[in-house]
Amino acid sequence: MKYYIIAGEPSGDLHGSNLMKGIVKADPEAQFRFWGGDMMASVGGKENLVKHYREMSFFGFVQVAMNIRTILSQMKDCCRDIKAYAPDVVILIDYPGFNIKVAEFAHNNGIPVHYYIAPKVWAWKEHRVKALKKFVDKLYIIFPFEKEYFRAKGIEPHFEGNPLMDAIAQRCAAAPEESLFRKENGLDERPIVALLAGSRVSEIKANLRFMAELARRLPERQFVVAGVGWIAKEQYEVFTKDMPVKFVCDKTYELLQISEAAVVTSGTATLETALIGIPELVVYGIPWLYEKCKPYLLKIPYVSLVNLNLQREAVREMVVYHPSVDEAEQELRSILKGGAKREKMLADFDELRTIIGGAGASDRFAEDIVKTIKGKAV
Repeated sequence: MKYYIIAGEPSGDLHGSNLMKGIVKADPEAQFRFWGGDMMASVGGKENLVKHYREMSFFGFVQVAMNIRTILSQMKDCCRDIKAYAPDVVILIDYPGFNIKVAEFAHNNGIPVHYYIAPKVWAWKEHRVKALKKFVDKLYIIFPFEKEYFRAKGIEPHFEGNPLMDAIAQRCAAAPEESLFRKENGLDERPIVALLAGSRVSEIKANLRFMAELARRLPERQFVVAGVGWIAKEQYEVFTKDMPVKFVCDKTYELLQISEAAVVTSGTATLETALIGIPELVVYGIPWLYEKCKPYLLKIPYVSLVNLNLQREAVREMVVYHPSVDEAEQELRSILKGGAKREKMLADFDELRTIIGGAGASDRFAEDIVKTIKGKAV
């Protein structure tokens, strides 16, 4: 069968590649055409990559507004390409601003639409639920708490676990020994506190300076920024150049695996850190106006995926305009070895893994997609 897959971000490329591996297991004759990145190309072939996510990653109102012509042109190109390829199914991976429009096109042209990794409509832009209900044939969710949410909206979601477990298992198994990793990345023998300031420039601007201030408070620890390759190192150094912090790039899982604790910006990284088993403090600097309006804008009780899945505050969240360094230092010390909150947090993370489910989710999702499409074709 022919599969047309669209991922518009690095995380989508990762999960898309693992899904494609699972599809090939369930359908050895599978043919792919896709928008994504290098990891998906390694499975489906570079010749079948229509557009790399680097050419379509626009975040925030300003970036979208500045690039609206490019985005609209890409949407038209994508829809034309789908029609020409005539796939048996279109599989959309998160990236809702783009993918929901594609879902409408595919649906209107009689092509089944499977949405893999549902958009976080429970957090913002809830109006998108109507489009999901109207244009998506099958919705795949990766968080257990989403079951109740989507059912209440009249959508029966499908849950097989979380593909993060597959990504974590693969990367951690392939990680070098700790001594070698430290040597290769210029790290000394002090215990490590990882700083995950986000994967977008706006997040780094909002969070990294504050995070780096903690390094001055705990000189007996080694604070290391986990950078991402699509953001220049210089953009991190603007906020850390006079701070006692170090830097590694595109090695987040490897760094976390040997860290004593982490300070993390809200997002998927909060869940990744917990699933690896590293105590964390969640910090997110927000604009003054948003802080004042937060009670009216935020529809969910927590911002971290750890707390949302456990449905309680297992990790401390500091989501404010001006986070207190004194308060953050106190919280961080409490989750370091010997700290009052560390063992309880680690026990909570064990419970979280049970809720999320074990490895193999990518294969299970893929098997269901293949079975569903083959069933419709019969």
